[in-house]
Amino acid sequence: MLSFILKRLGLAFLVAVTVSLISFVLLYLSGDPAIALAGEGASSEDIAAINVRYGFDRPMVVQYGAWLLSALTGDFGESYYFKMPVSSLLAERLSVTMLLGLCGISFALVTAVPLGVLAAMRPNSIIDRFALLLSVAGQAMPSFWFGLILVVIFSIKLRWLPASGSSTWAHFILPTVVLGYYAMPAIMRLTRAGMLEVLSSDYIRTARAKGASEGRVLFKHALRNAIIPVVSLAAVQMGFMLGGSIVVESIFALHGAGFLAYESISRNDLPTVQALVLIFSMFYIIFTFTADVLNAWLDPRMRSA
Repeated sequence: MLSFILKRLGLAFLVAVTVSLISFVLLYLSGDPAIALAGEGASSEDIAAINVRYGFDRPMVVQYGAWLLSALTGDFGESYYFKMPVSSLLAERLSVTMLLGLCGISFALVTAVPLGVLAAMRPNSIIDRFALLLSVAGQAMPSFWFGLILVVIFSIKLRWLPASGSSTWAHFILPTVVLGYYAMPAIMRLTRAGMLEVLSSDYIRTARAKGASEGRVLFKHALRNAIIPVVSLAAVQMGFMLGGSIVVESIFALHGAGFLAYESISRNDLPTVQALVLIFSMFYIIFTFTADVLNAWLDPRMRSA
C-alpha cells in the first residue's frame, strides 16, 4: 500500500508541475499583459514601463520560475484590479466555494447512491423509472434555469429560503441543490450499473447460498465493489464543482472563487487568474489522489496497477 501511495504522489507531483507550466504559458499567449494593463490609447513608453515594472520583459522561463517559487510560499503577487494581495483574495473567496462544493457533492452522493442501489435491486420497477426520470431531467436541465426556477418558487412565491447571499446556512440550501443535482445523474447511473453487474456475480450467489443476510450481501459484498468507480467519479465531479461553480455563484450572489474567476478574466487580472487556475488544479489533483488511495483500500487488486 505504501509503494502505491508513493507512486501516486510522484504522479500527482508531475501532473501539478505540468499543469502549472501549461496554464502559465497559455495565459501569457492569450495576449500581451502589458497592453491589457496599460489600456487603450497607451503609448509605447507606457507599455515599456509596465513591462519593466512587472518583469514582463524577462524570458518566459525566468518569469515562470519566479512565479512558481513565489506561489510555493503562498505569494501569488498583487491583483491588478483589486489592488490587494491575491492570497488575501483567495482566503476570502475560497471558503465560500469550498463549502458550496462540499455541500453539493454530499447532496449528490446522499441522493444518488441510494437511488442507484434501489434501482438496481428493483430493475424496471417504479423506483427504477423514477431514478431514470431524475437522471434524464438532470442532464437536460441547464443549471442557471433550474436555479432561477428554485428562486422563483422557494424565495419569491413561498418565501421559505433566501435568494442571495452567504451569511447563514439557509443561503446555501438552494445553491447546494442546484450544484448537487448537476452531479446526480452520472453518479446514480454508475451506481445502478455497478450494482446490477455485481449482484449477478458468482460470489454474490455463493454468499446467498451460504445463508448470508440480504443486508450483509448488499452492503458488505455488493456495494463495496460497486462503489469503487463511484468514488473516482465523485472526485472528478468535486473538481468540476469547484472550478465550474461560477454559474451557481452568479445566480445566488455568492461571492466565491468561481465568481472571482469570472471577474478576473473579464478584467484581465492576470495574477488572480493564474492563482485560481493553479489552486483549482491542485484541488482536482488532491481529490483524484484521495480517490485512488481509497479505491486501493477498497480493492487490494488495484495496488498492483
